[in-house]
Amino acid sequence: MASHVQFLKMNGLGNEFIVIDARKTKPHLGADAVRVLSSHETGPGCDQFITLEPSNSGADVFMRIHNADGGEVEACGNATRCIGRLLMDDTGRPAVSIETVVGILNARDTGHPDRVSVDMGVPKFGWQDIPLAEPFEDTRAIELQIGPIDAPILHTPSVVNVGNPHAIFWVKNDVESYQLELNGPMLENHMIFPERANVSLAQIHNKGELTLKVWERGVGLTRACGTAACAAAVAAYRIGLCDRTVLVHLPGGDLTIEWREGDDHILMTGGTELEYAGQINLDDLSWLRLPDGSAG
Repeated sequence: MASHVQFLKMNGLGNEFIVIDARKTKPHLGADAVRVLSSHETGPGCDQFITLEPSNSGADVFMRIHNADGGEVEACGNATRCIGRLLMDDTGRPAVSIETVVGILNARDTGHPDRVSVDMGVPKFGWQDIPLAEPFEDTRAIELQIGPIDAPILHTPSVVNVGNPHAIFWVKNDVESYQLELNGPMLENHMIFPERANVSLAQIHNKGELTLKVWERGVGLTRACGTAACAAAVAAYRIGLCDRTVLVHLPGGDLTIEWREGDDHILMTGGTELEYAGQINLDDLSWLRLPDGSAG
């Protein structure tokens, strides 16, 4: 007899997640299974595969995150908002805590349907904390470029760690005009980033608004990346391009990022969506969508 596990399909601004609740029983799903299920050709399809487990640190849940390539990663802002929404709906409480491999994140209700705010903690700027392969005294702009030396296409990114490593290239023109789909893989795997990096193109509109396009490590181009929005916002403030509160436009929608002055914590606010519930056959990784209402 086949064994099965239920899942939820969710998204935050089009950033897609498969969510499995493993707090009572943990199904065996290795990297190969994650890759199969994360593919839109062989599974429900997602950018990140989320497993909910018991927390050992007093949080409401431990959230384990795997990218679509099967590799485990440290943080995902959009997933944190989605899991926060699930837990608040389940408990009836206006705030919940979510443990990750890099610490505990707190999510709270905003008073608006499906919009959740998450405290993403304090960003790290030291070269060894990002990490980089060699020392840089000032990570607001490091020496890295794509294209001819005298006329680079992309150059001098800001780098920051917000639970995972990010490189932000500042561009003057539309973010769609720089072929990130071609340059993203090379930049993600550049030798300067020993743990690879999420790579963003950021166009500043004014002190309170920017547009972002993201190549996410282990995923590729994504409709939204919460940690990238956080990274771009704090990096923009550090070099005087934006204020501490920024509206970040992504292909999937908008996020509001506030880098709080009092304690340097990053607050990220944006939408969440529960798409449907489904069931996975653990024997052959086939899956089906359950009737509407099963997710409720």
